[in-house]
Amino acid sequence: MQVGIQTAAYHHYLLRSWQHLLPSRNRDAALQHIAQLVSHFDLVALQEADAGSWRSRQQNQVARLAAEAGFPHWYQQVNRNLGQFAQHSNGVLTRLPAVQVEQFQLPGLLPGRGLMLLTFGEGNDALTVAITHLALGKRTQFGQLEFLCEKVRHAKHLVIMGDLNQEAEILLRHSPLQHLNLHPLTARATYPSWRPQRGLDHILLSDSIALQRIAVIDHPLSDHLPVAAEIILPGLSG
Repeated sequence: MQVGIQTAAYHHYLLRSWQHLLPSRNRDAALQHIAQLVSHFDLVALQEADAGSWRSRQQNQVARLAAEAGFPHWYQQVNRNLGQFAQHSNGVLTRLPAVQVEQFQLPGLLPGRGLMLLTFGEGNDALTVAITHLALGKRTQFGQLEFLCEKVRHAKHLVIMGDLNQEAEILLRHSPLQHLNLHPLTARATYPSWRPQRGLDHILLSDSIALQRIAVIDHPLSDHLPVAAEIILPGLSG
């Protein structure tokens, strides 16, 4: 969600870069649009949210979206704490409470990438949801994915959501994810949002989860387009 910065062209990275540090009136409108969009879903993963700093007027953006979109439960992980200047974070909005929430810092040369693991339900029908935002470099990505795979190695029903900064072909055939039993994906371009050419954002499912449909939503609210999926939860397929 790029902390509520609406990027609609490459030159906006430069012209609107000040919004990464300073408050902006446009940010409120962007957050309202995001809340309207996600209000139709049951679980939402957020990357590049602010947990409350100068640029967001001390407002926790995940909490605000949960309130405006009508989600009773929300969870957050601050990945890069720059004090009053910025609070980079991942977030989750959900209609069902998580039984367990774990947070991990991902390996890499530079700090600031995180992994959230949420467990819904118990026993054989428990659902594990991994929320993450990977690094840009392929070598670091693979190290981070190896870390993720180790943390979810016992998960029977798994959903991986987030900005993985990599194409599905490489993720599913050449990265550590190839060792997980995941549904195959067709190419879905999400970046840049104004003229999508690369599929960097994904919802990956273990093959034990029934997938009804998956699509990229043509609703450019940041520099990436959101991805949505409809699934049947474990234990409900019958």
